[in-house]
Amino acid sequence: MSVGTEITYGETMIPDEGWKQYLDHKWNRDIVVEETAKFPELTSQSETEQRPHKVSFYLEKGKASKVVQALSKCLESRGLEVKIIYSNGIALDVLPQAAGKGRALDFLLQKLKADGLGPLNTLVCGDSGNDAELFGVPEVYGVMVSNAQEELVEWYAQNTRDNAQITHATERCAAGIMQAIGNFSLGPNVSPRDIKDSMLNIKILSPSHEVVMFYQFYERWMRGEIVNSEQYIQNLKSIFNSTGNFVHPSGVDRPMQHIIDTLPNMFGEKQGLDFRVWIDRVSFAEVSLGSWLVNFDKWELSGNELRCCLTKVLMNSKVDAPNKLTWMHLHQTWLDGSEGKDDTPWFI
Repeated sequence: MSVGTEITYGETMIPDEGWKQYLDHKWNRDIVVEETAKFPELTSQSETEQRPHKVSFYLEKGKASKVVQALSKCLESRGLEVKIIYSNGIALDVLPQAAGKGRALDFLLQKLKADGLGPLNTLVCGDSGNDAELFGVPEVYGVMVSNAQEELVEWYAQNTRDNAQITHATERCAAGIMQAIGNFSLGPNVSPRDIKDSMLNIKILSPSHEVVMFYQFYERWMRGEIVNSEQYIQNLKSIFNSTGNFVHPSGVDRPMQHIIDTLPNMFGEKQGLDFRVWIDRVSFAEVSLGSWLVNFDKWELSGNELRCCLTKVLMNSKVDAPNKLTWMHLHQTWLDGSEGKDDTPWFI
């Protein structure tokens, strides 16, 4: 994060102390602040943009070249080794020479490989000038989205046009990233919302994928957008263990069988209404051989009311079909402020 000056781990964002120490070489933030104050052309960005190894400003494009050259000489004369990045035609960042998104990614990849955790593939994605060095990291795939800034498009034309592992997408934003995933054959690149029968004859890739596909089905079932077929109900019976249990966010403990018995009668209940379901912050881990715990936030929009439950699902691999999963336990608790009203019930 922060133009490659920070690497953190997990939901609690534990900083990588090795990376911090690496960046301290010939870096003194106080001197950077002192010297940049001598340039009236620089306007300091908000405090939220200032970091221990990043000092950020706004600078008019027409003045950028002259200021960058002069500032570089000033900081060098003070014994610092810095990197000055100008991007988006307005933003200037002063970083340690060792910093940057590309350096940070390379550091992380080398660390993971040393621990035997190196990824099979890495895809870097960019839309502005400060993303350019990501594409120079060895062995990565790269995509510039179609709405990339001018400075990145120019850099691509001059440096990587002939690199088969770097592509300029024809789609914008996340759609451009999905396009690259497909072009490089790195994995699935189709949104669950673009799959017609999201619960039938679909190869499940992971426990988290199972959750995504179920809730996509649930939304369509409630909106009456799929056929009210017994085949779906039979499929539900194969997913939910009839002896398992479900803890509703109200605290009521119900058998999984309740889901199987109740959902058929709810078909089309939200038809014609503004009803959407999505999940966020999905993670999963194998807690014992063949048992998986999936954590996610389940969001539901019904009319003008938006609510969220923190959700845990325990799944077991099927003995006769190890690649298929059975939901054994589901536990939901309200996100603060999401309890809602009695006239807008929450099912699952």
